[in-house]
Amino acid sequence: MEFSHIIVRYGELTLKSGNRNEFLKKLTKNIRYNLQGLTGFHVQTKRDRMYIHLDHNEDVQEIMERLKKVPGIHNFSPVLRAGLDVEEAKKIIDRLLETKLDKEYKFKIQTKRPNKNFPYNTNELNNVFGSHVLINYKNLKVNVKQPDFIINVEVRSEGIFIFTDFIKGVGGFPVNTSSKALLLLSGGIDSPVAAHTLQVKGVEVEMIHFQSPPFTSAEALQKIFDLTIKLSQVVGRIKLHVVNFTKLQTEIVKRVPSNYTMTSTRRFMLRIAEEVAKKEGCLAIATGESLGQVASQTLESMNCINEVTNLPVLRPLLTMDKVDIIKIAQEIDTLEISNLPFEDCCTIFTPKAPKTKPRLEKIKGYEARDDYSDLIAETLDSVETYLFDKNGRVVTQDMREQEVKKEEKDDFSGLL
Repeated sequence: MEFSHIIVRYGELTLKSGNRNEFLKKLTKNIRYNLQGLTGFHVQTKRDRMYIHLDHNEDVQEIMERLKKVPGIHNFSPVLRAGLDVEEAKKIIDRLLETKLDKEYKFKIQTKRPNKNFPYNTNELNNVFGSHVLINYKNLKVNVKQPDFIINVEVRSEGIFIFTDFIKGVGGFPVNTSSKALLLLSGGIDSPVAAHTLQVKGVEVEMIHFQSPPFTSAEALQKIFDLTIKLSQVVGRIKLHVVNFTKLQTEIVKRVPSNYTMTSTRRFMLRIAEEVAKKEGCLAIATGESLGQVASQTLESMNCINEVTNLPVLRPLLTMDKVDIIKIAQEIDTLEISNLPFEDCCTIFTPKAPKTKPRLEKIKGYEARDDYSDLIAETLDSVETYLFDKNGRVVTQDMREQEVKKEEKDDFSGLL
């Protein structure tokens, strides 16, 4: 079927008032980015809806697949459009019902009329279109309570839009409409899902990864690169900070009793992350921790670990079950990468019996025995920063300037 438009609905964005226009401009830019490489469409953004005008349907299925992944979209519908004429709308309904001739179906007409100047009200339109279907399609019967499908009719100033499907989006807010957070990205399943969860709420996420070569491999670092590239699919690009943690981590293992090394390691990670976050203008640190999942994720452990930083520590997966986290990892296509068997620095020195209820005064006492300031400074000097886009390229300043010059003008004619 040749659709004329895709109508995009905003969901949580409708709660915005004073800054809604800026959110919508950002969403439009994000959609354009995600539809790069596809042709035959034009985006028109209005306050209550976005219209993707389709010049042809060659790429429409791929357009819809990509729209499913764009934060800020509540749902969308491929539609057929008629002019503001009832007879023309009946012909459009006939086109829509071409796939409903094979057996008996129950249907319902559901009309909305934002265009209050249209001469028919919603009840009259329901009757007109319902009668047309019943007269011309003997295999279709009305059932308003349990229909097999609904013929949705929206009478707007731009025309009459007719459709049957609402396709679910990820919801939330457009990416990078909120401030920045620095997320501790390990090679596991949880932290990429945490990053995605924050992205959906509009947070601009930068990544920090701690490696300990030669205990961690080049393959383990490549895994982190691949996860970062995957997470850049809908946001355009992501900055990744890689920390050489070997020297500091081995000293922690030497100096701190084994049952407290995990707690101390996480505390030093947060110390390093806080310095990077401040340098990058991030207002929070984020992790993929889920309550009680491992020894370092009890409330007692979190309390001891948080004590070293004044920045908020966001844990978007805190109360989620592992099965739900895995499901999201599958949906965002990070699960297969996360399952690659390359160890990160959190697993290589795992003690046999880590403290699940560490005491703050004890860990502070262990760490006070030695001066770590030079090791912390050396570790911070080791940080290497990469800026990845979805194609796996390290983005340079020249590339960014070229993209700005080529950026297509967006149609915001209906925003004000």
